[in-house]
Amino acid sequence: MSKELLELFQEAYSNLELFPLMEKNEMEKFRVEYGDDLIADLNQLVEDSPNGDSKIIFTGHRGCGKSTLLAEFSRQIQNKYFVVLFSIADKIEMSAVNHINILFAIAVNLMSEAEARQVEIPQSTKEALYQWFATRTRTEELNLKAEAEIGFDLLKLISSKLKADAAVRDEIKQEFERKISDLVARINEIAALIQTATKQDVLVIIDDLDKLDLGRVNEIYKDNIKALCQPNFRIIYTIPIAVLRETFISTILTTETNDQIVVMPVLKIFEKGKNRLPHAQPRPETIKILGEVLQKRIASELIAEQTAEKIVIYSGGVLRELIRIAKECCRICLRLIRRNSAESIIIDDNILFQAINKIRNDFSIRLGRIDIDILQNVYKQFIPNDPKQPEFLDLLHGLYVLEYRTDETWYDVHPILIESLKNKGVIHVE
Repeated sequence: MSKELLELFQEAYSNLELFPLMEKNEMEKFRVEYGDDLIADLNQLVEDSPNGDSKIIFTGHRGCGKSTLLAEFSRQIQNKYFVVLFSIADKIEMSAVNHINILFAIAVNLMSEAEARQVEIPQSTKEALYQWFATRTRTEELNLKAEAEIGFDLLKLISSKLKADAAVRDEIKQEFERKISDLVARINEIAALIQTATKQDVLVIIDDLDKLDLGRVNEIYKDNIKALCQPNFRIIYTIPIAVLRETFISTILTTETNDQIVVMPVLKIFEKGKNRLPHAQPRPETIKILGEVLQKRIASELIAEQTAEKIVIYSGGVLRELIRIAKECCRICLRLIRRNSAESIIIDDNILFQAINKIRNDFSIRLGRIDIDILQNVYKQFIPNDPKQPEFLDLLHGLYVLEYRTDETWYDVHPILIESLKNKGVIHVE
C-alpha cells in the first residue's frame, strides 16, 4: 500500500465533509467566489430597512450553499451591525422546534453574544435578565441554581437544556403560549441594551430552519409568522424552498415580510432542455465554479479532468450533491488502496460509475408509484402537473427534483435519477 497515496485520499476525504464554511480559515481554504449578487440583495434589504426591523426570508435547495453564504454575509457586515448568527439545529432538537423556542433561542443567543463580546450592560440589569432566564427554565430550578452557584456559565447551561431537555422546552412553551408578547418584550429589551452599549443595530440570522420537516415548517410559518415578526430588530429566517410552492404560506410570508424573500438558486448546468440533446454542452461558467470547488478539495493528481466535469454534471448544480458524489468516489478509492495495495489509483470514470450507482440506489429505494409519475411529468414538461401536491413538495425538499430560475422558474429531475427512470422504461433518453 502506498502510504503517500492513502494520505492524499484521506486528506481529500476529510476536505469533502458536508459542512458549511463558517470559520475564516475554512473560507480562505475552500470558498469559491460566487453568490455576490445574493449578498448584495441581502445587504440592500438589511441596510434599507425603513424602521430597522425588517424580517427577511432566505431560501433555496438544501445544500445549495446558503449557510456558507450567510456566514460570508455576516462576516462582511459585522463592523456595521451587532450580528448574531446561529444554527437552530445547534440549539434545539429539530423535531421539537416551534415558534416559541425559536424566539427563546434568539433571546439566549443575543445575551450569550453580548457576554462573549463583553458588552457593557449594567450589572443589576444583567442579573435581572439572568434571573428571568433561570425562572423560565424552572423545571429543574433547584439543580439549575446549584449548578450556577458552583461556577457554571448560566447561559451555556440554559442553552444545553434548551437543546436536550424536553421538560425545559415544555416549560417554556407553557409559559409563553398565551403571552408571546411578554417573551418578545424581553427580547426587545436585550436588543435595546446591546444597541445602546455598542451603538450598532442588531441583526439576527437563524440558519438551518430550512432543514425542518415540511409539516413542522407549516406549523411554524403558517400559524405563527406574526409572532416571529414581532421583535423590533432585523432578522433573517431560512425556510425550505418547497414552502414557496404552497400558495397560502407563500402569501403569508410575502405579506408579513413586505415581499422580502431572497432565493438562492441552483447553479444551472444546462439551459432548459439542452441536456436532452445529443452532445449537449454544459454552461462553462457553472463548470468553472463547481470545478474550482473540487480543485480546492481534491489534489489534481487524484482525479481525471473529464471525470471531474462529469461529477459537476451529475450534481445538478447543487453543491451538496457535488460534495457527496466526490466523497463517495474517495471512499471507493480508499477501500481499493487498502484492499489491493494499489500504488496508483485516481478517480476516473469507472470509480465515478460505482459511486453514482450507490447514490442512485439510495435515491431510488424510496420512490413509490406516485413519485415516479411525478418525476416522469417533470422530466417531460419541466414542471409538475400540480406544484402544490404534497408528494411533489417532498421530492423537491429531498432533491429528487431540482428547481432552476431564469426568466421563468422550471424544474428537472436530479441527473442521477434519470438513468434509473430510463431503466424502468418511464422515460426515453436520446
